[in-house]
Amino acid sequence: MTQIILYTAIKAPVEHCFDLSLSVDIHQQSAAHTKEKAIAGRTSGICELNDEITWKARHFGIMQKMTVKITQVDRPHSFEDRMLKGAFKSMHHIHLFEYKDGITTMKDIFTYEVPFGFIGSLFDKLVLKRHMTDFLLTRNGFLKDVAERSVLK
Repeated sequence: MTQIILYTAIKAPVEHCFDLSLSVDIHQQSAAHTKEKAIAGRTSGICELNDEITWKARHFGIMQKMTVKITQVDRPHSFEDRMLKGAFKSMHHIHLFEYKDGITTMKDIFTYEVPFGFIGSLFDKLVLKRHMTDFLLTRNGFLKDVAERSVLK
């Protein structure tokens, strides 16, 4: 099992950051480099508890699909999503939000298992963990920019 933990500091209210994080539209914009698109379930707007979203995206030159379900929501403190179907053996993403002194700290705890035994484990260590970390950092950077720009308006 692999776990990636990231922290992103955002100069915006926690509720605003929380809603942007649950936005299918913002997610698609943040992942444009992978051509990520919601193709089934909730395909736009703000996700809610028990929503399922099927994403289609290109990773490593291969078009892939993954279906996730929003399994927990405690607005504006946390939400979780879990993979129902996809390339991982399992995937669980916890999103935590804390507001203090004008800064929202967004914490991602992204945990996954790879299939294919030793080969999958080797691929994870050599390539996949870095790829997933970069993907999450890009998404979080985009979300931070959107949140901070929209607060300034």
